[in-house]
Amino acid sequence: MLHRLIAEATECDFKQALEKDEPKSWLKSVSAFANGIGGTLFFGVADDNTVIGLIDAQKDAEIISEKIKDRISPVPEIILTPYEENGGTILALVVQSGRNTPYYYVHGRVREAYVRIGNESVPAPDYMLNELILKGTNQTYDALATEFKREDYSFTLLEATYRERTKIKWEQRNYVSFGLETDKGFLTRAGSLLTDQHIVYNSRVFCTRWNGLEKGSIFDDALDDKEYEGNLIYLLQNGQDFIKNNSKVRFAKEARGRVDKPDYAERAVLEALVNALIHRDYIIKGAEVHIDMYDDRLTITSPGGMYKGRAIQEQDIENIESERRNPVLADLFHRMRYMERRGSGLKKIINETKILPGYTDDLKPQFYSDTSFRVVIKNMNYNADGLNVGLNVGVNVGVNVGVKRLDNVFTAIQHNNTITKKELAEQFDVTERTIERDIAALKKQNKIKRIGADKSGYWEILGG
Repeated sequence: MLHRLIAEATECDFKQALEKDEPKSWLKSVSAFANGIGGTLFFGVADDNTVIGLIDAQKDAEIISEKIKDRISPVPEIILTPYEENGGTILALVVQSGRNTPYYYVHGRVREAYVRIGNESVPAPDYMLNELILKGTNQTYDALATEFKREDYSFTLLEATYRERTKIKWEQRNYVSFGLETDKGFLTRAGSLLTDQHIVYNSRVFCTRWNGLEKGSIFDDALDDKEYEGNLIYLLQNGQDFIKNNSKVRFAKEARGRVDKPDYAERAVLEALVNALIHRDYIIKGAEVHIDMYDDRLTITSPGGMYKGRAIQEQDIENIESERRNPVLADLFHRMRYMERRGSGLKKIINETKILPGYTDDLKPQFYSDTSFRVVIKNMNYNADGLNVGLNVGVNVGVNVGVKRLDNVFTAIQHNNTITKKELAEQFDVTERTIERDIAALKKQNKIKRIGADKSGYWEILGG
């Protein structure tokens, strides 16, 4: 019975006994469950799911109900049920996800709202508390009015992009009907994110192409880095361009002709960027979207976790519900055919990647969320062993398709023993650091030896 109850619980905590003198130890979970997606507290159960049982379950049930009424404000909806398990009585306290957020733990001068991060109940950071307040008043951040008059700002890029993508001319009434302007002529938060002028400080994207597989110093280990600030369409376009400029579309010659082999699916990249810009939490000050590109993957990270939901890695992507943190923005970008409103964006990232040549299950995109949301898309053309499988590379030295790059590099050196690392990197479309690793491997295999300086020397062929 206990295992079935745990399986049915959205989230759960275990308490071996009811803490009567320090009820905050469990009331904070009540607050967190009500502020989130709900959950269940099991009393009389150890952390390892061992049933301990309660000495007086009836009395404990009365205390639980009393403490919640006295110290949680507003009072959440709960269901408290006793169960007999292995000769002992346990209590299952089901806390429903609440609409009147935030739900505070109150005692004396203490007034704290809690949220779930991982499997812990922690005090809500300011930005989460603000979001809970908006949720409790049935408002969203992007629909709030600002102090900016709409007539003082231009929307050239928005209007041009709307016409280009919909084939419909932008009408002045759209500002109000689409939720970008209030009836009194002030921009909403959504409107302020779409002006030609940069008036929302954290409407920014930081882009970096790292040299290798990990982050390092932006001065020493970044092959390319850009910072963009401005309206959402500008950020989207420049984010796409940065990824495109730092990606390759390789090709293979097959019986049916040339087959393009891009590093990433263009539509998958678009979906990931739109998701990051539209569903991010703009309440978090000093935060921005990050695009990080490595040899083997592309990572897009946006501030704010899943809106009103549990971690994305704990959910079935095929059946995920559509919950929009910024519905005004989502509706506008749906109208411009950048996205759908059915929660299908993550599934499309997966499906668009699956149809690329060379796809295998270990290249499936991955999603993570906690206080931020991260999409990881694997580079279809990366191979940790240095293979360029199926790629037409090194053609200038007569190298066959589908052999190891290490062999290709050795062959190139055999053909030209004065070739430089930079020239090898350009020929094989990789970084100089990658070539340095290949050179080190060839030296270890006792195939080559460097004679003289880097610029004026040459390669001595020892084997092969």
